[in-house]
Amino acid sequence: MTVHTTLSVSHLTVKFGGLVALDDVYLEVPSNSIVGLIGPNGAGKTTVFNSISGLVPVTSGEIAIYGKSVGWPKSYELAAYGIARTLQGVGLFNGLSVIENVMMGANSQSGSNFIKDLFGLSGQAEKKLRRRAEDALAWAGALVLADKNPSELTYPETKRISIARALVMEPKILLLDEPAAGLGQDDIDKFAELLKQLKRKCSIMIVEHHVDFIGQISDRVYVLNFGKVIASGSFDSVKRDPAVLAAYLGTSHQTGNEHLGGF
Repeated sequence: MTVHTTLSVSHLTVKFGGLVALDDVYLEVPSNSIVGLIGPNGAGKTTVFNSISGLVPVTSGEIAIYGKSVGWPKSYELAAYGIARTLQGVGLFNGLSVIENVMMGANSQSGSNFIKDLFGLSGQAEKKLRRRAEDALAWAGALVLADKNPSELTYPETKRISIARALVMEPKILLLDEPAAGLGQDDIDKFAELLKQLKRKCSIMIVEHHVDFIGQISDRVYVLNFGKVIASGSFDSVKRDPAVLAAYLGTSHQTGNEHLGGF
């Protein structure tokens, strides 16, 4: 069976003045797969996400979607490129219901008509958008929460709503920035099962400090250190790589949120 690549990045270099933040980074995200991006604090993981998301200027490098070279997207072009991203902060609006918050995720696609759609001034468009939001909530395992206010949700539930808000854009690739942060082990296990189901819908790329969580879910893992890819492959292979072991053991033995799991 032919495996198609949803997203590929090659020779990605980002410089801030004299500082080289990323140096010749490469990665591929196959269709319907989960790719983990890990590394010690300050390795450049979030900068990779910010480069793909159009939040930092790229010094050099190429990006391709479904094998077609494209320009590095601006942040407002992500929906057109089929890219959706969640941020570390959930950022739900208490003045709106859960389903209305999810509908907000389509803002970049709906443009200036979004507010009219949301408040019923364009009935057919509002119904269509609401159906998409319901579908996204169902995929995130949170449809029963649709009519609640965000203030009524548990923290793990807000994580699911954040996922649904990204899915309403119907992305080809979903970028998740530390989705397991702040979750207990039981909720992490449930979240892992959710993501395994979601990869049937889109490709997923994750930046995460919980290395054991990455081991649970990832089909492929890239390890960054000092802005360079030092290893890639299955989780079982990279966790035994001497360069990876050296990188993690050099970070003051499990600092902060750095969970070394099976390392």
